[in-house]
Amino acid sequence: MANKHDILSVLKEVQSGSLMPEDALLRLKLAPFEDLGYAKVDYHRAVRQGVAEVIYGQSKTTEQILGILYSMEQRDSHNILVTRIGQDVADAIAAEFPLHYEPLARLAVVLPQEVPGRGSIVVATGGTSDMGVAEEAAITAEVLGSKVTRLYDVGVAGIHRLLANLEPLMSARVIVVAAGMEGALASVVGGLVDCPVIAVPTSVGYGASLGGMSALLSMLNSCASGISVVNIDNGFGAGFLASRINLMEGIKE
Repeated sequence: MANKHDILSVLKEVQSGSLMPEDALLRLKLAPFEDLGYAKVDYHRAVRQGVAEVIYGQSKTTEQILGILYSMEQRDSHNILVTRIGQDVADAIAAEFPLHYEPLARLAVVLPQEVPGRGSIVVATGGTSDMGVAEEAAITAEVLGSKVTRLYDVGVAGIHRLLANLEPLMSARVIVVAAGMEGALASVVGGLVDCPVIAVPTSVGYGASLGGMSALLSMLNSCASGISVVNIDNGFGAGFLASRINLMEGIKE
């Protein structure tokens, strides 16, 4: 079972009499997961969450990633996200599957299919050095069906750069802010807009930034309301949450 529509299709076949309940039960039993020994591929995640399982590529071998992808391909999965992989792993996957790979984000979209973008997400960065994390968020949101506008290098060291882009900020349904150093951009954006802001502290900065801890603490202690914070460098988590908010039922096209 690839998604909720497949489950509904099975139920309609039972209703019409073209599929026996026992056969439908067997098909549904096959849905939950497949045990590959080194991984249990969760086919039911699309049913529960509306999104297929994402493969966290870091610390997995190329063979393990390929095995999971073969399994998901057999269940007609598409737009499979494989996060935190280098060019060498992407090249190995590309030899077996069609994919789009973004080296800056270290993110691959395997078995890609075009998804029409809905709503409005803005992904903003404090500096150019934050773009890798921001691209992970932006591509994740786009694959999940959201329309994304990128505003890069609009940090507080030159606040006029941010203020020159008020229109997309004010019209966004949710904003992702990726910033390192002291992480002040999230507070500034949070004080300007009326939509949720998802702050992503990045590990960019000199020694006292402590690998993103300074930005993380600044964002957690923001005096602006409506800001949530994800883990350091967690662009995927921010993009996933932003898309879920953006695509909530009841939001008009």
